[in-house]
Amino acid sequence: MGKKPTPPPDLVPGTLEMLILKTLTRGPMHGYGIAQKLEQLSEGVLQVGEGSLYPALQRLLLNEWAEAEWAVTENNRRARYYRITAAGRRRLAQERAGYDRMSVAIARIMEAV
Repeated sequence: MGKKPTPPPDLVPGTLEMLILKTLTRGPMHGYGIAQKLEQLSEGVLQVGEGSLYPALQRLLLNEWAEAEWAVTENNRRARYYRITAAGRRRLAQERAGYDRMSVAIARIMEAV
């Protein structure tokens, strides 16, 4: 019997949006491509399902941190392509700074004797 896969860690609220925005800095992508890139870059640790991905993309659109347009994929299918906006780049910088502060604080606590 094979080893059961470890469930992915819970993300801090807002982290998924930050990761999507960072992914979109590489250029426009459709939702499935974003999910694949996150899984690839995290070496399989982050496997984002549709139930999390598309609501996060919708929040990015509503906040005008991303914009979207319909286009044809490399597989000749119609898909919505997302692109980061200037406001999204500013938001990404803010989120990254907050994430970095939190990571340092957590590391300090974990390393304390």
